[in-house]
Amino acid sequence: MMKLTVVYDNEAKDDLQGGWGFSCFIETPGKNILFDTGWDGHLLLGNMGRLSISPQDADVLVLSHQHWDHMGGMTTFLNASSGVEAYVPAGFSANLKKEISSRCESLHEVKGSRDICKGVFTTGELGKEIKEQSLIVDSGRGLLVIAGCSHPGLAAILGAASAFGEVTGIIGGLHDSKEYGLLAGMQLIGAGHCTAHKDRILELYPDAFTDIFAGYVLEM
Repeated sequence: MMKLTVVYDNEAKDDLQGGWGFSCFIETPGKNILFDTGWDGHLLLGNMGRLSISPQDADVLVLSHQHWDHMGGMTTFLNASSGVEAYVPAGFSANLKKEISSRCESLHEVKGSRDICKGVFTTGELGKEIKEQSLIVDSGRGLLVIAGCSHPGLAAILGAASAFGEVTGIIGGLHDSKEYGLLAGMQLIGAGHCTAHKDRILELYPDAFTDIFAGYVLEM
């Protein structure tokens, strides 16, 4: 079984703190992965602590793209963790890659799609102006895409993910996408952070739509 916990989002359940940005913790039989770190590292670690997740529990850090609301908490997190492998888009600045490399066990620069661990893959670096990667989790009952901000567009992200099988869900930031037809047939549309058109997605897909928040848990 795999488990995804949103640890940082604009909205939060009562005992957690909301903040601009996104981060989620993915527990798999092989490795535990922190995807993005939100804007504020102290807020991130505070939420993780309240959810009984320690930075020491993480084996892998994946950063979706070089915007502060997704990587601002990186330094605080890495200083509190140990032995973490980091996966970042190859388009990250040289200075940022140097900083990450100095604080983690190993740094992997992602260009094309690749395995992160058993059952978890990256789409590879997508987009022209803003280079962004998304995660793909194979639950055994279809693929779940985890997106930071979806800057490359849903067509590009879902197209890359579909190379690994049938995509049955997406969770994270969907930005200002109006590619609503691409969401048809999905079992889960977990919209958070920077999703601009939640009301329209809910109207079209009421059975699949979920408004996610810090503290949201999905077991797969």
